[in-house]
Amino acid sequence: MKKIAYFLSMVFLLSAFAPAAIANDGKEPAPLSLEDEMRLGEINERVLEIKAMNFAEMTKADKKEIRKELREINKEAKDVGGGVYISAGAIIIILIILLIIT
Repeated sequence: MKKIAYFLSMVFLLSAFAPAAIANDGKEPAPLSLEDEMRLGEINERVLEIKAMNFAEMTKADKKEIRKELREINKEAKDVGGGVYISAGAIIIILIILLIIT
């Protein structure tokens, strides 16, 4: 029974991290173009401006507009920067299997 549990845990573990290994392929990420670097700099400056704002003096509509802008900035930064993500479901399954084994 323990052999089956170990086998299944390894299968789930490898299937959870396989996309990250395939995406990396031992290569360094492609360098950003000059335009992308400039855009990320602009995004960073805007985020710092927003952090410096006094939200207590703003109306509800202004706060909502700032939140919407930050969401758009976050999406754009993720698109430019890229990345590899592991799903929360895969992590939960791995933890459950490890708890069952021990």
